[in-house]
Amino acid sequence: MKQLALVALACALATPVSAQTAAVSSIRVTGDSQVTAKPDRVQIDIGVTTSAANSSEAATQNARQVDAVLAAVKKAAPAAVLRTVNYALSPSYKYQNGHEPTLTGYSASNLVEVTLDDLTKISNVIDAAAQAGANNVRGIQFTLRDQEAAHAEALRKAAAKARADAEVLAAALGLKIVRVLSVEETGARFAPVMQVTAARMNAGAASVPTPVESGTLDIGASIVLSVEVSPAH
Repeated sequence: MKQLALVALACALATPVSAQTAAVSSIRVTGDSQVTAKPDRVQIDIGVTTSAANSSEAATQNARQVDAVLAAVKKAAPAAVLRTVNYALSPSYKYQNGHEPTLTGYSASNLVEVTLDDLTKISNVIDAAAQAGANNVRGIQFTLRDQEAAHAEALRKAAAKARADAEVLAAALGLKIVRVLSVEETGARFAPVMQVTAARMNAGAASVPTPVESGTLDIGASIVLSVEVSPAH
């Protein structure tokens, strides 16, 4: 009797599983969108590299030059945010075939990230830094202060496009959309634009401002939408 009860229970558990495996008809589409925005923030990497016979002299000379550059940048753009992103002090060698490397001195480098929300001051900052002793500009990166707002707009447009495409496909096949099964965002959310500048790094070239164009930013969004469909009639 106990054995019969176990068999009956097994059958009862197996029946609902097979009954619930009915296939669901679905359509899967991809929606892509891109919005264009004017950048309202820029990050400039400005550096100072110095060389000397010994490490302490290279470091001291670099610190003095960097202080002058920072003061000049703050004067050119008082609202700028400054942040040191890299510092290195290393020996320099002369290499010759068949000989051991010869120590020729030391090199110190300091890289400062300058963040500006006033893009009209980009040229002023670069030229002021150059006159104060900066001898390296790694690049200029344009971005947005509110990246999420631009991304949300692109995402809404991508979702609307995916839904519209699903509606067209369903209608063409004599179907109707019943419900959304899944939605997933794919791809990169936001990519700032990097420009490598050919800014003059000498004090005698300040008569003509360094030209820098911000251009525009493209913010993209991509989603994959899956919807359940059924016969339209």
